[in-house]
Amino acid sequence: MNIEETRRIPITDFLARMGHEPTSRKGNEWWYSAPYREERTPSFRVNILKNVWQDFGIGRGGDIFSLAGEFTGSSDFKEQAGFISEVFGGIAPATVFRPKEKRPETDPDEESCFVKVRFGPLYNKVLLNYLKERGICSDVALFNCEEVRYTLHGKRYFAIGFKNVSGGYELRTRMFKGSISPKDISLIDNSSDTCNLFEGFIDYLSWMMLGLGCGDDYLVLNSVALLERSYGVLDRYERVNCYLDRDEAGRRTLEALRKRYGNKIEDCSALYKGFKDLNEYLQHKDGILE
Repeated sequence: MNIEETRRIPITDFLARMGHEPTSRKGNEWWYSAPYREERTPSFRVNILKNVWQDFGIGRGGDIFSLAGEFTGSSDFKEQAGFISEVFGGIAPATVFRPKEKRPETDPDEESCFVKVRFGPLYNKVLLNYLKERGICSDVALFNCEEVRYTLHGKRYFAIGFKNVSGGYELRTRMFKGSISPKDISLIDNSSDTCNLFEGFIDYLSWMMLGLGCGDDYLVLNSVALLERSYGVLDRYERVNCYLDRDEAGRRTLEALRKRYGNKIEDCSALYKGFKDLNEYLQHKDGILE
């Protein structure tokens, strides 16, 4: 398509391709929760007759190209056009949020569980900014995480998703921490004889940002309560480097590991002495937290 043909693409279709549906429709005006930032009251309007959008929350608006710029955080016209092409060509953002099959154990009451769950590449500006605030760059995030969109208690949300070995996901946003069942550990298997162990995936991403090595295996507990579930995996390693939180739960977990594995366990928490966890250390190191 040429520029004018692209500009005539209905903005509502563009949003729908990325999993965004209107919260209300009033004549030619369709209202949405802003698709690239978090808000409680929908303030994003599309005039379907003029095919323009207006975000009253930030005081900006325009055509489909400027909207693509809000998603990408770029004012470069070629990047905006490329993003639109990817959405409709099924390459990047569109991997168009693939629907997730409902699990048999899902609560039949759709208002009290995760429903309409969709997955896609992590391109949401709000989520990437949240990770940036925690010292995690987009390259590391995109390689390891997904963007998850879902409905909970009748409302639509989006979150950073980190997959576990059973197909469930850990979910994070600035305001929310949860998971989509089944809850389980996460493993990145590179066929190494050394495993780096973390409590949560933000610490794993922090490890990647710090560039502490490469080629090892990585196991994320996703909860210290899942420690025993990790034994079947950890049994095969010659060395387990532990990057656990410097708190009582972390100490108990380390003791349990040492009781089972002895000298195979290496406590690496001295690296971030004086900080709660690896991510807090990363943020102070990068000057994010003063």
